[in-house]
Amino acid sequence: MARSPSNPPPSSPSSPPLIFDRDLVRARAGRARRLGPATFLIERVAEDMAERLKTVRRGFALAADIGTPTDAVRRRLDGRAGAMIAVNAAREAFAAADGLKVAADEEALPFADASLDLAVSALALQAVNDLPGALVQIRRALRPDGLFIGAMLGGDTLAELRESFFTAEAEVEGGASPRVIPFVEVREAGGLLQRAGFALPVADVERVTVRYATPFALMQDLRRMGATNPLIERRRSPLSRATLMRMAEVYAQGFSDADGRLRATFDVVWLSGWAPHESQQQPLRPGSAKARLADALGVRERPLKRE
Repeated sequence: MARSPSNPPPSSPSSPPLIFDRDLVRARAGRARRLGPATFLIERVAEDMAERLKTVRRGFALAADIGTPTDAVRRRLDGRAGAMIAVNAAREAFAAADGLKVAADEEALPFADASLDLAVSALALQAVNDLPGALVQIRRALRPDGLFIGAMLGGDTLAELRESFFTAEAEVEGGASPRVIPFVEVREAGGLLQRAGFALPVADVERVTVRYATPFALMQDLRRMGATNPLIERRRSPLSRATLMRMAEVYAQGFSDADGRLRATFDVVWLSGWAPHESQQQPLRPGSAKARLADALGVRERPLKRE
């Protein structure tokens, strides 16, 4: 018996907590495709990913694009790999795409260990329940010295909308429910790369500020990005008109520019790491340094006094 999007399977004691309704994530992505997707952010991320890969002076025989909601990354990276596999849980996401295609969820990748030379992912991993597990699967799928580059929404993404909804609901309805998903901070992302076993892990963040006439224009773009609320603990009943109007007032009062347009923050957290290989630079063993830090700094070294 199939489960409805609003009735996800319960988590077991050994599984990660279920935060996101994955069926709903896919349904919202499908709605975005039917509405006509808003692609400004994914196109920018794809362009930035291509620029980052330009610094890597090597080829890749087999690559996988994991969960990216459009073909933007594959178009930008055309020619960088001998073959590129499109991976998406929704078959309709790449129904018209050429090349290799695999219908699979980001949390259950079908690749054999050490089978890929490159893995990329754009704006997909922020809504997986087991991000550490997904990263481990990606690392295992990479051949030794294989590369992963991913971009996900994180940090203070939609902080303005989150605060405005919280204030409005608390004032009008006497309580607030989660309206914006929790996002990973860049430091946490770097730690997750290390836990997953990546060598030379790097995490950084790029802030993109988009301006809108009203919060409702922002919310329409979020629908067309498939990025509306997929939290399992979301409130099911519709928002009242009074709450929506108060949210718009709070947003305009707190987050408008001099010309009256409203700011919306999108923090893109970039992740990169390599599958370990003996040719990679290794950290020095403790005590193996051949020069003292004090000499390099031109200062006098003083031993610590024990209490």
